[in-house]
Amino acid sequence: MSIDEFILGNEPFIRLGFFFGILALIGLWEVVAPRRGLTASKTVRWGSNLGIVVLNTVVLRLLFPAAAVGMAFFAGEQGWGIFNYFEVPYWLAVVASVIVLDFVVWLQHIMVHAIPLFWRLHRMHHADLDFDVTTGARFHPLEIILSMLIKFAAIVVLGPPVVGVVIFEVLLNATAMFNHGNIRLPLKLDRVLRWFVVTPDMHRVHHSVEDDEANSNFGFNLPWWDRLFGTYRDQPRGGHDGMTIGIRKFREPQQVSWLNGMLILPFKGKISDYAINRRQWGDGNEQ
Repeated sequence: MSIDEFILGNEPFIRLGFFFGILALIGLWEVVAPRRGLTASKTVRWGSNLGIVVLNTVVLRLLFPAAAVGMAFFAGEQGWGIFNYFEVPYWLAVVASVIVLDFVVWLQHIMVHAIPLFWRLHRMHHADLDFDVTTGARFHPLEIILSMLIKFAAIVVLGPPVVGVVIFEVLLNATAMFNHGNIRLPLKLDRVLRWFVVTPDMHRVHHSVEDDEANSNFGFNLPWWDRLFGTYRDQPRGGHDGMTIGIRKFREPQQVSWLNGMLILPFKGKISDYAINRRQWGDGNEQ
């Protein structure tokens, strides 16, 4: 059995093992050294946010049983994609695949903020009244399906090694939980880390109710794209203790912290626009 076949057969166990391990680690860290006080019921939020994780896992396995790893394996067998067409060192293909796929996810994140239809789906993630490790896994099932289709397209074009896709998926899930963690890092350590990985203080800015802050720091894993393309913001205007998390027009726990309210959130209200170039402070926040 090849390494690719082994990974393909055990991909769900690999990902779930890392998911629950990182969830437990960051969850314990939040208890020992929290960054901010929580404003909503943690029991309700965790129940609903983790309920979404279970629902999304079932939906994805029903629609895409082999997930992104299966698509990478299939693309390799068919000879599709850049790395299957051109001969490059295996290690270089793995590293480059992780970096390129991370850039694709960054572009996708920009897209779901810039296009009103997709913002309807993504705003469920932003509507969380608090910011902790479970927020990093809180995405609407329709957005998860959209994300998987975009990954499939990127994999067909790129032709990444199966190992590269697994590393990317594990890193993306792990760093998403890390940088959504309600955890306190020493400021000097944070300043160093955010050159290599998105830190909680860096990403928390993105969850501000203020438009100009929410339209910044789009990275989940690698922090370079925001710095390169001008969407990086160092700190929130009101400080991390003073900033408000969420979306202004959705502040009721029944709307954003209960599972049924979360699932119907994309279909509520009118969105005239949420263009990404609406980046000024105090411009109405019609989200």
